[in-house]
Amino acid sequence: MKKKIIWTTLALILATTAGGVAYYGTAPAAETKTADKALKADGPQRGKGGRNRDQGNRPVPVLAADTRLGDIDVTVNAIGTVTAFNTVTIKPRVDGQLQRVAFRDGQIVKSGEVLAEIDPRPFAAALDQASGQLKRDEALLANARLDLERYKGLLAKDSIARQQVDAQEAQVRQLEGTVQTDRALVDTARLNLSFTKVSAPVSGTLGLRQVDAGNMVRAADTGGLVIITQTQPISVFFSIPAGNLPAVRERIQAGKGLSVEAWDRDGRRKLAAGRLLSTDNLIDTSTGTIKLKAQFDNKDNALFPNQFVSARLRVDTRHDALLIPSAAILKGAQGNFVYVLNEQDKTVSSRQVVTGPATADTVSIESGLSAGEKIVVDGVDRLRDGAPVELSTPESRQGGERRGKGGPGGNGEPRGERKKPA
Repeated sequence: MKKKIIWTTLALILATTAGGVAYYGTAPAAETKTADKALKADGPQRGKGGRNRDQGNRPVPVLAADTRLGDIDVTVNAIGTVTAFNTVTIKPRVDGQLQRVAFRDGQIVKSGEVLAEIDPRPFAAALDQASGQLKRDEALLANARLDLERYKGLLAKDSIARQQVDAQEAQVRQLEGTVQTDRALVDTARLNLSFTKVSAPVSGTLGLRQVDAGNMVRAADTGGLVIITQTQPISVFFSIPAGNLPAVRERIQAGKGLSVEAWDRDGRRKLAAGRLLSTDNLIDTSTGTIKLKAQFDNKDNALFPNQFVSARLRVDTRHDALLIPSAAILKGAQGNFVYVLNEQDKTVSSRQVVTGPATADTVSIESGLSAGEKIVVDGVDRLRDGAPVELSTPESRQGGERRGKGGPGGNGEPRGERKKPA
């Protein structure tokens, strides 16, 4: 009987212990699941009724600008190649030993400046020889003319035969031809002597020297001494679509010059301003373009031969065009559009527009807007039709961005740090 009571008591104790363990092990999980369900059920309702609703109705800060009337240039843009206005290979015009080189590689020279000198002594001797021959023949000619005058006097007195006078006249004419030849030889010798000084035919920039002093040079040499490129003025060649040719020719035939601007390839920096010089006489059928040539003074040497530039040819100027900032133009499925500000209720509405000629930061509007309307130029990525907006200034937006970068709270605190409550 006692054993039975003991076993029964032990069984009750074990059952009570197991029940307690099961209860305390499962109760927290059940409570957690219940709390999670409550949060999930309450979360969307709170989101819909709280923060999301506030954000949907909150005005979007934007920058606006007024449409205006003004002038805008109608330009044609093309990639152009800078070309030296003249390229000259400096060659000797007489054969001889190169005695002196009077230039440095890359030097800028003026027209007529001496670049090199060939040994002049052989040519000076040739000039002396030709001059001596000329003097000798001139003396013979003078004597022959005196004899002719004497013979004519004797012929008048019938003292000599007519044949002797004719022979003397022929002798005078022969010597006159000889003297004329001698004078030409003197001029040639003098010219060859001047050719011993090699001068720059045009102003420009020299390349690298091809021949050193002391070498024998010849006029028949193909390489030359140096190459000079004329860069003041300088040319730019570029091609435009053939469809723009009528407008260009109309301006040229009317005597109105067309201005051309050279910009760097990125189109950010203006390099030089010039004018259209000429057009080619045929259209390239493979590309449908025509080649044009522009001229630039290039006083500051901003343009360099074989440099690629962006050429902007101003074909016309439109006056009193409706202008807006380029930042306001958006592209949609139906074409270009802008957001127009409704000043009465401070909302925006989209409107389709047709654009015309444009510059880097301004575009003209052919239709869709009127002068004086306000359009959104910044903040457009967060807009939709009927969205409320709040006008701001560039200064206030920059200040907001700086505050936004300050930290999680927007109060200038470093990211990851918060002030402890007092």
